[in-house]
Amino acid sequence: MHSTQNANQNSLKVQNLSIRTESDSCLLLHELSFELKPGRTLALVGESGSGKSITTLALVGLLPTGLKASGAVIFEGQSLLPLSDNEMCRIRGHKIAMVFQESMSALNPLHTIEKQLGELLHLSGISKIEVRQRVLELLVQVGITTPEQYLTRYPHELSGGQRQRVMIAMALVGDPDVLIADEPTTALDVILQRQLLDLIKQLQQERNMALVLISHDLNLIHQYSDDVIVLQAGKVVEQGATLAIFDQPQHEYTKLLLDDDLGAALPITFNTNETLPVLELRKLGIKYPIKHDALTSFWEQLRHKTPFLQALKPLDLMLSQGESLGIVGESGSGKTSLALALTRLIASSGEILLQGQLINELSESSLRPLRSKFQIVFQDPFASLNPRLTVGNIIGEGVETKIQSNVKRRQAVADVLSKVELNDSFIDRYPHELSGGQRQRVALARALIMQPKLLILDEPTSALDRTTQRALVALLRKLQLENQLSYLFISHDLSLVRALCQRILVLRQGLMVELQETEQLFTQPKTAYTQQLIAASQV
Repeated sequence: MHSTQNANQNSLKVQNLSIRTESDSCLLLHELSFELKPGRTLALVGESGSGKSITTLALVGLLPTGLKASGAVIFEGQSLLPLSDNEMCRIRGHKIAMVFQESMSALNPLHTIEKQLGELLHLSGISKIEVRQRVLELLVQVGITTPEQYLTRYPHELSGGQRQRVMIAMALVGDPDVLIADEPTTALDVILQRQLLDLIKQLQQERNMALVLISHDLNLIHQYSDDVIVLQAGKVVEQGATLAIFDQPQHEYTKLLLDDDLGAALPITFNTNETLPVLELRKLGIKYPIKHDALTSFWEQLRHKTPFLQALKPLDLMLSQGESLGIVGESGSGKTSLALALTRLIASSGEILLQGQLINELSESSLRPLRSKFQIVFQDPFASLNPRLTVGNIIGEGVETKIQSNVKRRQAVADVLSKVELNDSFIDRYPHELSGGQRQRVALARALIMQPKLLILDEPTSALDRTTQRALVALLRKLQLENQLSYLFISHDLSLVRALCQRILVLRQGLMVELQETEQLFTQPKTAYTQQLIAASQV
C-alpha cells in the first residue's frame, strides 16, 4: 500500500492539453485542464469521437502516429509529454496503468493468459511458483472463480467479458498510482459491472490510487465518480463535481446525454406471405474441448468425467420474420457462442433452420449463397475489421460480385454509411483512424449493405454513448419496419433490449432459464436470477 506522504505527491495535473494532427489541419482536443488527486475518481463523458480516449492515450504517451499533443501533463513533479518512449516505459504499468477499450486487440493472441499476466512479475525477478500464485489471485479478484481453467487459454478462447477482466487484472499487476479505465465494463453484464467497479473502488481506497474512468453508462459514472468532465467535439462543455452536474446540468449537451428515454419496442407486424419462421433452432447445443495445463497431473485429468465444456445446453427457439429477440445473461453464459453457432462459425449439435432450410448440414460452398440472408455484427469491432482495408473496401467487399462498378459500389457504401450516422468522408479512412463508436457503426454498415433477413447483433452498442445508442436504436427500428428484418440482439444493457425487442431470452451458464415477452419479463420475472439482473440495471 502506498504511503499517504507519497500519495499526496502523486497528483496528476493536466494543463491546457491540446491534441491535433501533425499538419495542424484538425484540432481533436482543445485546452483540457484538470488536477486529479490520489483516491479521487475523474470521469470523462461525451459522445463517440469527443476526445475521451485520445486524452487518456496522451497521458501515457501512446498517441497514434500523426497526432501531437501540446500543453502539459505533470506527474510526481515531472512533465511527461517531453519524455521519450523508453522513459515512458518506466511510467506505464508501474506508475500509470491503463485498461484499454478493446480487449481483443490489446491482448496478445499468441500468448496464454498466464504468460501475459505474469510477464511484468517475471521481469521483477520473483519465482515461477510465486508468479502463478499471484496470477491466480488477480484472476479471482476480477471475478474469475475457477482461474486454473484459464491459465493456458488464449484470448480468443475467452468471452468478451472474460477478456475484459483479464485486462483489468493486467493493469493492477504493477500496483499503479493512477489507473486509467477506458470503458472497463463494456463487455460485462450489469451485475458484474458493479462487482468489478466495486472491486476497483476498493483497491483504489486501499492503495490511495487515482482513477480516470471513461464510460458511456452514465448510471455507473453517477455512482462511481467524484468529478466529471463533459466533452463535445474535443471541447469541455461542462466540468465539476459529479453530483452537481447530474442534479443540475447547465449545458444542453449534458442534458441530452442524461436523457435515458430510448422509447419502446415496435409491435410485431407479421408478413402474411411468410409462412415459415426466419429462424428455428432444434436442440441446439455447443461444446468446447477442455484443455489441460501441462502441469496438471495425470490423475487430475482422469477426474474429469467429460473432455468437453458445455457452453450451451440444448435449446429450442423460434424467431418470426420482423421480430426482435433479446438475449441477456452474465458474461460467459453462452450468448456469443450461440451467435457464432448460428452463423456456422463454430460447430454445434442439433438443427439450425433458416427460412425452413437446414443450414448446418450444408457444405461451405452450398452455404455461401445464403450468407447474405443472415449477417452478424461482432462485439469487438477493431478485431473484426481488417486493418489493411479502408472503410469503403471493408463495407463494399461483400457486394463486389453483386455491384461490379466501382462508382456504384462506392455510392452504395456512402448510402449505408449515412444510415449509421457517418458521412462519405469516412470511406477512405482506416479502422485505426476511427473512434470505438465509429468502428462499431462501420461494422453495422458492413452487415446492412448485404440486405439481410436476419441480423445478429452481438453487443452492437457497447462502445457507444447514450445519444448514439438512441440514434442506432431508432435506426434499427426503422430498418426493421421497412425491411421486415429480424434481430437477435445480444446485450448487457437491459434498457436497450427493452427498447428494441419484443421477447427476451435469459441465459445463465449455458442454460435457458427464462423466455418471455419483454414487458412481462420486466414486470413478472419468473426466476431469481432475472430479478437480480433487472434490479442491478435499475441502480
